[in-house]
Amino acid sequence: MTVRPDGAHEAGRAPVATDPPVLVPPAPPGARRSAYGWRGTESRRRGGRRGRPRRRRRVIRSALALAVALALAAGGTYAWAAAELNQEVDLGAYGNGPAAGKGTNYLIVGSDSRDGLSASDVRDLRAGGGGGRRTDSIMVLHTGVHGSVMVSLPRDSWVTIPGFHDPATGKRVPPTRDKLNAAFAYGGPELLAHTVERNTGLRIDHYAEIGFAGFVKVVDAVGGVPFCLDRDIKDEKSGADLRRGCRTLNGRQSLAFVRQRHQEADGDIGRSRNQQRFLAALAREAAASDTYLDPLQLYRMLDAGLGTLVVDRDMDLERLAGMFRSLRGSGGTVRRVSVPVDAVGLPTSKGHVIRWDADRAAAMFRRIRADEPVTDPGGRTA
Repeated sequence: MTVRPDGAHEAGRAPVATDPPVLVPPAPPGARRSAYGWRGTESRRRGGRRGRPRRRRRVIRSALALAVALALAAGGTYAWAAAELNQEVDLGAYGNGPAAGKGTNYLIVGSDSRDGLSASDVRDLRAGGGGGRRTDSIMVLHTGVHGSVMVSLPRDSWVTIPGFHDPATGKRVPPTRDKLNAAFAYGGPELLAHTVERNTGLRIDHYAEIGFAGFVKVVDAVGGVPFCLDRDIKDEKSGADLRRGCRTLNGRQSLAFVRQRHQEADGDIGRSRNQQRFLAALAREAAASDTYLDPLQLYRMLDAGLGTLVVDRDMDLERLAGMFRSLRGSGGTVRRVSVPVDAVGLPTSKGHVIRWDADRAAAMFRRIRADEPVTDPGGRTA
């Protein structure tokens, strides 16, 4: 019996079984047809479990790629800076000097070099005239087991300058009494370091000097330095015009502040204390910023200072960074002291000078040499 189109059976034919109709679901969004059905649906149903690990892996890969890129960029910045570092100072020019004590001693000098300043910059910064370079600040930074201690040596200190050959005449100049900064004028960094060694008994291990332009640019490169003043300061010669209170000083304001001394009761000694405070604040600010994580900002800071930065032959970038970290001191502080004095404004044939207290100064330098805790002139632990 056959089956007619209307479903009736023809006579003599057996009924034929038919398969139930197959229902094909519509294609899910984004799926593709294959011999085995729609593909992509199973993974899409499990997307909640598989998608998240994949996203995490992508994030991790991106972070690693970024870290590598930053490391390469920073490495390139350091390589460039190492090649640009001016290592011209020969600390062995006058022999070996005193025997090494404990710890490390850095001679840090701020010079009034106008290199890198235009004529308008000189006017704006009240940098004055004159050629060459002279010392504007002199400090010894000692680092050891008790942390860091910074000793200011007033530039008008009355000291003995060891014998040297005058570069202008070629003649031998015997040891003479003069202001400390005269040593720099006569024989540059080498004679200054030799003079500091002769008068303190400390071996100078490293030397670092920065000029006006570099100082201003470094301060601006870190975005200024937060600083607090306990009184108004207005000084025509340096251009300082600062109000009492806390503020962020830019490069120009900072230079005016560290140079002014006529508003200080102790004159050059007061200025030395200001310079110590500010240098420590600058070191803290640079360390607190993202300078070391941002190659571009790192480049700006290094480029700002390298133009007028002068160091000794053994001072590489790693040692320079170590010196800068030591300026912050342990726990973000550094002990700051001034050389003990017994006379200020003492008249001499070389002008008015500052005379050290021989006994107390010698005692302080002996303690530094032995890497022992240092006391200030009043006898208190610094």
